[in-house]
Amino acid sequence: MAHTAWKVGLTTALALAAATPASATTVIQGIDALHEWNLIVLGNLTSSSEVEGRTFVGGTLSGNSSNYQIRTPAASSAKTPALTVVGDVTGGTKNLVGGATVGGNVTSGFSLNGNPQTVLVGGTIANTNVNQNTVNSGQASAAGFTQALIDQRDALTRSLTDLSSGLAALTANSTTSIASNRATFDAVAGSNGVAVFSLAGSDLSKFGEIAFNRNGADTVIVNVSGKAITLDDNFLGNSDQLGRNVIWNFSEATDVNLTTAWRGSVLAPLAKGTTSNYIQGSAVFNSMVQNGEMHLDTYSANFRPTAAVPEPRTWMTMLVGFGALGVMLRRRKRALPSAA
Repeated sequence: MAHTAWKVGLTTALALAAATPASATTVIQGIDALHEWNLIVLGNLTSSSEVEGRTFVGGTLSGNSSNYQIRTPAASSAKTPALTVVGDVTGGTKNLVGGATVGGNVTSGFSLNGNPQTVLVGGTIANTNVNQNTVNSGQASAAGFTQALIDQRDALTRSLTDLSSGLAALTANSTTSIASNRATFDAVAGSNGVAVFSLAGSDLSKFGEIAFNRNGADTVIVNVSGKAITLDDNFLGNSDQLGRNVIWNFSEATDVNLTTAWRGSVLAPLAKGTTSNYIQGSAVFNSMVQNGEMHLDTYSANFRPTAAVPEPRTWMTMLVGFGALGVMLRRRKRALPSAA
C-alpha cells in the first residue's frame, strides 16, 4: 500500500538488539504525538495566547502571559503534564492547569490554578507561589532527567519530519472543486479509510472559502506543497471536528502564516508558524510566534503510520551491543589454535 512506502525495514537489527538488555526511555513519537499534544513546537515558542490541551516546546518558551491546558484533553497513558519545555521559561507569567516539566530555568513564574499540580524544573524557579502544589527545582542533577527531555525532543523532531515526508508521498485519491470563490473538498476513502488530497500552496489563493465533506473517511490528508504558505480562508458548514480526522501537511514549508481560524490539524515540522487566530486541532511547527489560540480536539483517527525505527536510547544499546559482539569475535579468533 502507498502509506507504507517510506517504512524502514530493520528486522535483523531489531532482532539482534532484542538480545541486549534494554535501557531505552519510552518516548512518544510520530502520529501518536498529534494525539498527545495540542501544540508541538520543536524549537522556540513565543506566545501571548493560550493552548486548551497539552504543549511541548523543544527550545525556550517566552512572550507575554500565556495559558496552558485550560480545558481537559484526552486521557494520557504517559501522564504527560500540561506543559513540557526542554529549555527555559521566560517573559510574562504562565498560567497553568495540569503541571509542568522544564529542563532549564523558570524566570517568568507559574500561576498554578485548579487541583494541586506537580512542577519539575531542571534549574531554578522564581515568581511562583507553591501553596498546596509540589514544586521541585534543581532536577537536572537527577539521573536521566535532562536526557529524557532531550530524547523526547529528538524523537519528535525525527519522527514528525519523517511522518510529514511520508504523508507527502501518498498518492492523491480525492479531488477539490473550485467555484465562486469556494473550494469543496470531497473525500474518497481508500481501503485503509484514508482520503488524500494534493494541492500547491498557490492553489490556496484561488479561493476564500472551504467546504469539507469527509464522507465517512477515517482520516483525511491534505498535502500542500510550497515553501511560504498563507492560510486566510474561511471554513463553511459543519467543520467543528476536523481536527480529529484531518491533517493539513506542509512538508516543504519554512513559513506558515495563519490569519483566519483554521480547522484541522497542522503538520509543518520545518516551518516557522505565525498565528493571528485559532487552530482547531493539533499543530506542529519548527518554531512559532503564537498570537492565536490552540483549540481541542487533537488528532484521534485510527490511521497510525509508523516507521520501524528504534527509539534514541535503543539505538545506543544496539551500538554498544554490536561493539561488544565485535570485541568477542576478535578475541575468540585470536584464541583459536593455528592449524598444524
